[in-house]
Amino acid sequence: MQTEVYPLALFALGGMMLFCSANDLLVMFVALEVLSLPLYLLCGMARRRRLLLSQEAAVKYFLLGAFASAFFLYGVALLYGYANSVRLADIFTAVSNSPRSPLLLLLGMAMLMIGLLFKAGVAPFHSWTPDVYQGAPTPVTALMASCTKVAAFGAILRVFYVALSGARWDWRPIMIGIAILTMLIGAVLAVTQTDIKRLLAYSSIANAGFILTGTVALTKDGLSSTMFYLTAYGFTTIGAFAIVMLVRDADGEATHLSRWAGLGRRSPLFAAIFTFFMLAFAGIPLTSGFTSKFAVFSAAAGGGAVPLVILGVLASAVIAFPYLRVVVLMYGSEPAADAPTVTVPGGFTSASLTLGALATLLLGVAPQPLLDLASQAATFVR
Repeated sequence: MQTEVYPLALFALGGMMLFCSANDLLVMFVALEVLSLPLYLLCGMARRRRLLLSQEAAVKYFLLGAFASAFFLYGVALLYGYANSVRLADIFTAVSNSPRSPLLLLLGMAMLMIGLLFKAGVAPFHSWTPDVYQGAPTPVTALMASCTKVAAFGAILRVFYVALSGARWDWRPIMIGIAILTMLIGAVLAVTQTDIKRLLAYSSIANAGFILTGTVALTKDGLSSTMFYLTAYGFTTIGAFAIVMLVRDADGEATHLSRWAGLGRRSPLFAAIFTFFMLAFAGIPLTSGFTSKFAVFSAAAGGGAVPLVILGVLASAVIAFPYLRVVVLMYGSEPAADAPTVTVPGGFTSASLTLGALATLLLGVAPQPLLDLASQAATFVR
């Protein structure tokens, strides 16, 4: 990643922190634009042979992101018309006490939902995710797949658990349907992918559905398990994309799955670490992925969404296949004569890789401290 893009990345991170901590919908919209505009630019900054693919991804992300921002802003305007305020606490009071027609509330809630779910990469607003993840420089993809998703779901939790909790019986059935659609689309389409970045993109979509499973529980356990899942998934994703960035050939990053054949023999250490991340995504015990899925599924079952949990378990079983296929490809195939090599990681890449692997392991074998911290952070549930 070129040194001139670091200020843009820091600018985006600042917008993400503001986005998920704002108590005002208008401030949240400003934060949404602050985090989005640098990402649009960063997506188009790939070099050499990937330049055109990167620029195409940036344009697609910009156009669809602009539509999503417009939906969000229109939703803010409608909710202001309903509650005479854009503060989350005032909207909660209006939803709980106002005898007025809920038409503005329902329309505003729907528009706001579209804007937020687009940024989280949730179906049916996911179409940008595979193309943008594939075309963007891999460090930018890692930033979007981890930090942006955490920020988006942080904003979703604040809006729907704080401002719109009084209308939960209106938005909860819609969220359940979206969670089912997201898990199925992500799991099924991941099986057909032949590019590692597109595979991780559909993995991101499926995991967004798993996260929504905890969100719709509408309990303190649902909120805390969702925050735990976001933390664990973020660390694992950063580590996985750090490995993807290191596998290179003469043309740059080797992202086609056929190029990963025999990687376990050419670079046993990095292949083993990537295998560990794949097992975490698949939800194998003693990894953070298993603990995360168990937490959100338990919370959803406790909240009465047992059918959703059953579908989530089935989707987890389906999406485990492409993860394990990559592992078999790395260890069960002979490397080609012109097989890619794993470059020596730099300082930031080594730190990201080490932190991701340690967090994935520790949150799998000793998750209780973070679960307790997430439970304490969930005390604002009404």
